[in-house]
Amino acid sequence: MKTWFLAVLVLLAGCANAASPTYTPVTVVLHGQRFSVELATDNAQRQRGLMMRQSLPADHGMLFVFPRTEPQAFWMKNTLIPLDMLYFDAARQLVSMQLSVPPCRADPCPVYPSEGPARYVLELSGGTARRTGVQPGDELKIEGEIGPVR
Repeated sequence: MKTWFLAVLVLLAGCANAASPTYTPVTVVLHGQRFSVELATDNAQRQRGLMMRQSLPADHGMLFVFPRTEPQAFWMKNTLIPLDMLYFDAARQLVSMQLSVPPCRADPCPVYPSEGPARYVLELSGGTARRTGVQPGDELKIEGEIGPVR
């Protein structure tokens, strides 16, 4: 009986872990500033993004990595904090910015597209790009492993 109960507990713990969002922390450097970022490398992580977050520390963000370089577009549905969206090409050069994008208060939510093809999108707290002096053409350096991108 105890073995059966233990097996059920292990199974339930595994299911709980599979259902919870998992993000791999990585560090990026942009315009001389370091940010600890969570990675979003598959469709489920990219769709969830920073939804429902009440705050985001000034030195943290989320790096979205896409399998292909193409125009990207984001929206703020269920995002509670203003964000800077920084779009980078395959060479990790900044190609487009959407700054201090406000949370979406009612449907339909506006869409915030890149001005050109992008492979990476870095989301930071709103106002961070201006405060740190980020400019188009800046290079995004990634420290750590991105892992598989789906």
